[in-house]
Amino acid sequence: MDGCAQMCKCFLILFNILFALVGFGLVSLGMWLRFGAETRGLFDIDLNTAQFTIGVAVLVVTGALMLLVAVIGDCGACNHSKSALGVFSGLLSFLIIIEIAAGVMAFMWSETLSEELAKFYATIYAQYVNTRSPGQAMTLKIFNNAFDCCGIGGPIEIFVRDTCPEGNFLKQLTFPSCPSVILDMFKSSAPLVLGGFLGTAGIMVVALVCSVVLSRHVSRSHASPPAYVLLTSQPSVLIPPAAQQI
Repeated sequence: MDGCAQMCKCFLILFNILFALVGFGLVSLGMWLRFGAETRGLFDIDLNTAQFTIGVAVLVVTGALMLLVAVIGDCGACNHSKSALGVFSGLLSFLIIIEIAAGVMAFMWSETLSEELAKFYATIYAQYVNTRSPGQAMTLKIFNNAFDCCGIGGPIEIFVRDTCPEGNFLKQLTFPSCPSVILDMFKSSAPLVLGGFLGTAGIMVVALVCSVVLSRHVSRSHASPPAYVLLTSQPSVLIPPAAQQI
């Protein structure tokens, strides 16, 4: 195996290990969001939360698919299996297309997503003020700690101080409104999100190229004949010059 193929093999092994760790993390996050004691209340709120259920399901399926791709890629790279490398290349190409499409859609729909998320927070806030439900309180705490904000502003804020992030009394009085923070953060971070998706897709393209290079090297090594030296067991018979003249 030449130097280029060796580098591709090492890169594929490292890439698939990291890919498997990310996939495992996505599956764990999705399972925690769906069945964790702290986040189970997100699915028990009296709202149309189908989009969150679908999002968690997509998170788990994506993580499981990444784990499958990583296992197939490592098997192909370590065992020099052309069929495994071919399956890995096909699945990785599919994931690259999804990655680019997801980045473009997230960039184009960032304003709509931020508005929907801000409306969702405001609805949860209004319900919590009236019902004081533990599930709604946990949802508000998740949003407040994630965006470092609290409430929607106004004199009614005193009723939701128990859901604000930890801090002294002065800090709790100066927390910004969560809907405005959500809108501003999505607008400012949309280019960074797009760059993250495209950067990840670029790394996956490099892994795809390495997979193709390694697969071709495996094909050439299987097609080339073995360098064996054929030896005859019987010695050569030397004919004297006198006998040749006769």
